[in-house]
Parts: sequence; structure tokens; C-alpha cells
Amino acid sequence: MAAAETNEGLTGDVGLLDRERIVAKPGFNRWLVPPAALAIHLCIGMAYGFSVFWLPLSKALPGTPDPSCSSLNLISALFTTACNWRVADLGWIYTLFFVLLGCSAAIWGGWLERVGPRKAGFVSACCWCGGILVAAIGVMTHQLWLMWIGAGVIGGVGLGLGYISPVSTLIKWFPDRRGMATGMAIMGFGGGAMIGAPLANLLMNYFKTDTSVGVWQTFVAMAAIYFCFMMGGAFGYRIPPAGWRPEGWTPPASKSTMITHRHVHLRDAHRTPQFWLIWAVLCLNVSAGIGVIGMASPMLQEIFAGSLIGQPQLSFSQLDAGQKAQIATIAAGFAGLLSLFNIGGRFFWASLSDKIGRKNTYYTFFILGIVLYAAAPTLADMGNKAFFVLAFGIILSMYGGGFATIPAYLADIFGTQFVGAIHGRLLTAWATAGIVGPVVVNYIREAQIAAGVAPGPALYTGTMYILAGMLALGLIANALVRPLSDKWFMRDEEVASLQAKSAAANTGPTGSFGIGKGGLDTRAALAWAVVGIPLLWGVWVTLKSSFALFG
Repeated sequence: MAAAETNEGLTGDVGLLDRERIVAKPGFNRWLVPPAALAIHLCIGMAYGFSVFWLPLSKALPGTPDPSCSSLNLISALFTTACNWRVADLGWIYTLFFVLLGCSAAIWGGWLERVGPRKAGFVSACCWCGGILVAAIGVMTHQLWLMWIGAGVIGGVGLGLGYISPVSTLIKWFPDRRGMATGMAIMGFGGGAMIGAPLANLLMNYFKTDTSVGVWQTFVAMAAIYFCFMMGGAFGYRIPPAGWRPEGWTPPASKSTMITHRHVHLRDAHRTPQFWLIWAVLCLNVSAGIGVIGMASPMLQEIFAGSLIGQPQLSFSQLDAGQKAQIATIAAGFAGLLSLFNIGGRFFWASLSDKIGRKNTYYTFFILGIVLYAAAPTLADMGNKAFFVLAFGIILSMYGGGFATIPAYLADIFGTQFVGAIHGRLLTAWATAGIVGPVVVNYIREAQIAAGVAPGPALYTGTMYILAGMLALGLIANALVRPLSDKWFMRDEEVASLQAKSAAANTGPTGSFGIGKGGLDTRAALAWAVVGIPLLWGVWVTLKSSFALFG
């Protein structure tokens, strides 16, 4: 009776978005949580595909440009209403996305752990979709600064909160398969552009007129679609009560000292050497991979040139404008194929890490990556297109796998109580890599061209060896990661106090409490279909564009 009165009072005082509202009840199926996470990640993953808007926006103003527009600089571009924007000026939005993603995840990761994933997912939807709407106003009024603030800053905050919102929740729901659980969700971030980019093209073609390129209308439509999906994901989140575990599963006797069953407080995590070593591991792995993503299309065109269209005797500089357009289309298929490897790698490598361990998985990334980067110039000189594409496909699979494996790596080292917030702080490594990787790769390429190196395999040889060197540094950092000493872990009483709001079972026995059963029942199958069908459509569209590569 007292318990009933307490629960009744609690229900009356708890808001719709509060953490206490979303504690799972008996009968809840844990397989409903991954599609909720995917619904959010597939939407915010469109950040990877935003470049689809750059060319249309660079021609947003019809007619002959004013001669004064040729002297446009970055500052004047932000406020001009008479000149078309340059692709380089628009590209800063892409940089803002990932800098703000890392910063917002670091700043508000602790808040997320306190308020729960539903409120974080709700705020993420408001920021991401609201930011796109502000960007639409920027397009309508031709104000680039509004686009930067809307999509880049406000949207970037939404990216950070949306990205980390499911991490700790999924790890707690799947203690038996941490890597697989986070791989399922983070796979969606890699797949978002596969759905969003072709959808944006369809919408722009539908909305465009003689006086409009159709971008602002597309922004409004996509914001509305994404808001519905992200709200569905946010309200689909549930958290397990304290003491919950899958039915019939007990934590195995630790076979590895690299996996702890204790917890480190957020305030202490960044004070440990392990945090900064794992930070370096992620930063170096991502810097190398993101550099390849940025140069994938020109690299394939300049290395294989005429052989892409059946004329191997022609170098890139010997191709005419029509032939360059042909190989650009084929190179777009290469970029699409790499995105599939990126997505597949997020699930494959993260799931494999449950079997071989997180540290061993990163050893694989670095050792195999060094071999493939070092071999890339040889493969290019051989002119073996299939092996070259396969090598970079594997590299991109490990780039995606690095993102998906890192949350489980953190949970192994620091425990699960604050893993979402710790993960948020670690994502500053991504923000750093987003600047370091492309800058290093682009400057090396420009230096080679300035030195008189013609477009071809030699243009990228030095780049490949430098990227291999970055992975060698990552290999050393990974080797130095050791289990934490006892002084960093919280006392059991402190953990119990933090978990007190989750369930009254803190002082009682642990177990499944009738939660987590069901497998792929009707409701779960429907939830997976809602996110799975758009993802399969995106895969099919990408595969079709990739056929030209070997056709």
C-alpha cells in the first residue's frame, strides 16, 4: 500500500520527459530500444550528406552575377544578398557540424546522464530540425550567416546530443553484447546520408522552379520528416531499473582485467591517463579515415584516370571535359561504396569486439590499416582497381568500426554509470580529427602539386605513408592502455545513491524483473521495419550508383 502511494505520488510529480518516467516496466522488450536510437541517428546522420546542397546553393541567385562578386571574401559572403555563395563558404557549415558535435557532447554529456535519453533526444530533435528551419530562412533571405548559425551551430548542438543520447542506455540494456548494441545505433549515423542525400535530390527536383533551386523548401520538408522520426525515437527510449540484467544471464567471471564491473565518476575520468590514451586512439584512427573520405573522389579520378572509361593510356591531364565528367560520375559511385563499408564496419567490428575484446579490435584497426595504407601506392602503380577499391573499403570499415567500438571500450575501462557523459567528452577527439585529417591530407596534396607532381599515383604516395605513420602512433597509444587502479572507482554506496531514482530494487535482489523478454515480437518487428525500410532503400540507391565503378 505504501509503495503504491509512493508510486502514485511519483507519477504525479514526474514530467513527460523526465528520467523517472521512462524506467521500463515488466513486459518491456529491450529490442525496442535499438530502433529508437536508429530513428535519431539516421536523421542526424544527414550531416554527412549536406554537401548535396552546395552546388544548387552556389547558383541560388539567377541571372548574370555582378562583376563585384569576383572580389567576394568570406566576411562579405556572410552578409551579401546580391552575390551567389561559393562552395568553399558553404563548406564551413560542414566544419561547424563536427566541431559543435564534439563540443556539445562534451559540455552536456553529464546533463544527459542526469535527465535521461528521452529529454536529450527531445532537445536534439528541436535543435537539429529547428536549425534546419533557421537555415531555410537563411536561404530565403540569402543570408549565409543565418545558415551558419541555423544548420551549423544550432544543428551542431542537436548532432552532439542526438549522437550520445542512446550510448549509455544501449550499453545498460545489452551488458551481454555491448559492442553489438552501440554498433546498431552508431551504424545509423553512417547511414543517414545514404537516405538523406537521395531524398534531398528528389525533393529539390520536385520543388525547383525557374526562380528557385528548391533548397529552402527541401529544408522545410526534411525538417518536418526528421522531427517526426526523432520524436518517435526519443519517446521510444526506456532505461532499465537499477539491478536489471537479461533473464538467465549473470556477469561472467572476468576473463580480462580490461573489463571492470565497477564505475568511475565523470569528474575523475578525464584525470586518468587511460582517458587521454583512448582519446588519442580515436583521434588518430579518425584523422586517417576522415582524410580518405575527403579525397576519395579526386584520388580515384587522378590515379586511374582513363582506365575508368576503358582508355588506360590516358592520364588525368589528357582527358577532355566530357571524359572528366564521366569519371567524376564513376568516382561518385566509389564514394558511395565507401559509405557502405563505413556503415557495415560499424556493426561488424563493434560486434566482433564482443568476442575478441576492444583493445584487440583496435590493434586490428591499426596493424591492418598500416599495411593497407603502405600498400596503397603499390596497388595504384599496379593499376589494380579492384584491389585498390577493396583496400580502401576495408580502411573505411575500420574508420566506422572505430566510432562504434569506442563506447564499449569506455564502458570496459570506466564502467557504465557515466559512460554516456565520458563518451561525450571523448568526442572532442572527433572534432579535433575533423580539422587535423583533412588539413594534413589537403596540404600534402597541394605541396605535391606545387612541387610539380602530375596527377596520378605519385601525387598520393607521400599522403599514404603519413597516414600509415598516424596509425602507428595510434597503435602505440592503444598498447599503453591499462586497467585503472582502485583509487579511481566510486564506492558501492556512492553508486547506489546515484541509482536510487531508477528503481527501489537498489537494496533488493538483482534480476530481470520480467523485463527484456520478447525477442523480435510483433511490436519490435514493426519498430525495426520503420527504420529498416528507409535504410534498405538508401543501400539500394547507393549500390546502383556504385555499379558504374565496375561496369
